[in-house]
Amino acid sequence: MNVNKTTIFRLRQRLHETDTVSDRPRCGRPRCTTQRQDRNLVRNHMKNRFLSASASSRQTRGRNNQRISENTVRRRLSTSGLRARRLYIGPIMTQRHGHQRKLWAQEHAAWDRIQWRSFVFSDESRFCIEHADGRVRVWRRSGESYQANCIREHDRWGGASFDGTSTCCCTGSPRGHIHY
Repeated sequence: MNVNKTTIFRLRQRLHETDTVSDRPRCGRPRCTTQRQDRNLVRNHMKNRFLSASASSRQTRGRNNQRISENTVRRRLSTSGLRARRLYIGPIMTQRHGHQRKLWAQEHAAWDRIQWRSFVFSDESRFCIEHADGRVRVWRRSGESYQANCIREHDRWGGASFDGTSTCCCTGSPRGHIHY
């Protein structure tokens, strides 16, 4: 057995003193929630993925009826694998929509740069100097980005947006080229 003699001596001494070889209680602040409360926190956030940590901390009382902090809620959720992520807000997608998008992508997969120059794709990025950006967060595990309970569907009508100085040319129109 490849074990140090001192380790064996200490384990025998601990067994003689405490009738067990398990670790002794360690110092540190005691947990403010029980394991049952931790499971309830996770269960509540799995049911309502959009529940904020602050709302959950206001609803949950810890041991001895003390208030728990938002950071405690975040830590409990983090240990179960849940993270607060930005919400994906997307169009309402049916199987037919997904099939049409796939067909469109397959039709345009072989296009070269000259053909793609006739289209404008808008990408709007948002920058926030302050710490609160007002975005809704969703608690999810990695790989759950596009699960139905992690998406807030948004049915909106719109098209390409541009600043008016560029030309948006859609060549796939049945009437030929349309310039905006």
